[in-house]
Amino acid sequence: MPATLEKDPITVVAHRRVKPGCESAFETAMREFTTFALEQPGNLGLHVLRPSPPESRDYTVVARFADAEARRSFKATSEYAAWMRHLREFCEQDPYIEEMSGLAGWFTLPDRPHKAPPRWKMAAVTFLGVYPLAALIPPVAKRAFPDWPPLLLNVPINLVVVASLAWVVMPILTRIFARWLFGRS
Repeated sequence: MPATLEKDPITVVAHRRVKPGCESAFETAMREFTTFALEQPGNLGLHVLRPSPPESRDYTVVARFADAEARRSFKATSEYAAWMRHLREFCEQDPYIEEMSGLAGWFTLPDRPHKAPPRWKMAAVTFLGVYPLAALIPPVAKRAFPDWPPLLLNVPINLVVVASLAWVVMPILTRIFARWLFGRS
């Protein structure tokens, strides 16, 4: 992996199909695994997306790591290996796992595996997400905190911009532009 990508955050998307009748046991095990995973150094979050529609048994797990080394260290533990064996007991097959660095991690669709889109497309969609946030949030923050020095005011501004991008704007834009980003499927 190039040195610049080694320092980028890593997004891991794992797709698992649970055996019929094992959904409850799998969800219990996933809650326990999530607790374990979130305690590990460099883990920035883990989300389990339940099947949709309800009759589906396909689960998607999205995890973020600070960098490639944090991901490698996590995977190298004996506890991780034991958890993978335990979770496999409830699934029809081994999970399909994708690891993406940088902007590619924002461009994930939980309902299907894919390769990361070209960087220029990711940059264009990211611009569409960042521009309105960068234009609207600073004036609101300045009105809310008029006496704050600019460097201090940038902290809540950037927190709101990044959180909005990660949890709201980029998932919506990825779905809206899915055909253009990933092609037809």
